[in-house]
Amino acid sequence: MDVDSGRETPLARRGSPRFIADRPHLVDDAEAALRLGKHVLLRGPTGSGKTRLAEALAERLGLEMESVNCSVDLDLEALLGYRTLGIAEGRTVVEYVEGPVVRAMRLGRMLYIDELNVARPEVLPILHGALDHRRRLTNPLTAEVVQAHPNFCVIAAINEGYAGTSPLNEALLNRFVVFDVPYVQGEALAQLIREATALAGAHHVERFVRLSADLVRASEVGELPVEAASIRALLDACDLSTQMPPLRAVRYAVAGKLSDPREQDLVMELASSYFGGA
Repeated sequence: MDVDSGRETPLARRGSPRFIADRPHLVDDAEAALRLGKHVLLRGPTGSGKTRLAEALAERLGLEMESVNCSVDLDLEALLGYRTLGIAEGRTVVEYVEGPVVRAMRLGRMLYIDELNVARPEVLPILHGALDHRRRLTNPLTAEVVQAHPNFCVIAAINEGYAGTSPLNEALLNRFVVFDVPYVQGEALAQLIREATALAGAHHVERFVRLSADLVRASEVGELPVEAASIRALLDACDLSTQMPPLRAVRYAVAGKLSDPREQDLVMELASSYFGGA
């Protein structure tokens, strides 16, 4: 087995890798928009680092983050909170537990809304008042008007063109400034691999960078689905390759996530051109 490591195994590492972009101005520009009181929409394919970028921006701004992961089951309670039974002075009472939106507004935190365009459109208008110049919303669960803390800001992320997504309505989209987050490539990707995975050997890092470029090109021309080019999946393959042959690592981490056998074969054919003898 050709194992290329030289570092601690993934089990020994903690935390998520920092955001690295091959367009250095992306982080600075998004930070500038937030400091100007704008809300930010990150648009890019799955695995391109949108969540890590949001975390990096929260760190730069010194803000705690509240998160909402959207799905077709997202409802007002998931956003605003819910009522539950509690005990006060020996009596059963109805208590209100704040949701992430209300908590972020009240405490001046960053609200990160992942996969915004997966949520049902009828749920999202409750956010309109919080996202425009009013910076407030009326909580239908309590009838309270929640006024946002001056530090409150929102970052939302979307993956366009995926199953289960729908276009954002214009009223909601206009409340954001939009930043595209493409897959990191080239030397920036090599740096990310070195920092975020256990892979240390320069020759294998270079091969994975070139394989990523091939996967991105194949996805751009429709030969592969976009998820085949996921940087998250590539990093998984890099980690696995320190414990097994790289081709097996690519099969498990990249090709195995695809449902079409022809697409799986194409991924492995591309990988074989770099790791055929590994």
